[in-house]
Amino acid sequence: MSSTLTPGDISAVIQMAWEDRTSFETIKDRLGLAESEVIRLMRQELKPNSFKLWRKRVKGRVTKHRALRSPDMSFADRTVANHRRANC
Repeated sequence: MSSTLTPGDISAVIQMAWEDRTSFETIKDRLGLAESEVIRLMRQELKPNSFKLWRKRVKGRVTKHRALRSPDMSFADRTVANHRRANC
């Protein structure tokens, strides 16, 4: 998984994973990582306390899963993820 990702890709995954509006499905579309792989990458790349904070924040958050979102949500997470690509 992360062995095939560039440092810029890893940075992009971390940034999108912290972003409330970017769903796990968008991360999968952009970089090919499923939710479980994103969790594994975050565990590897973040300090233990940062990982715990991220997991607590993300767990159960409807905006991280397209299927759980209300149709009234006015943003497109694909668009958000497009402009947040790492420069590396």
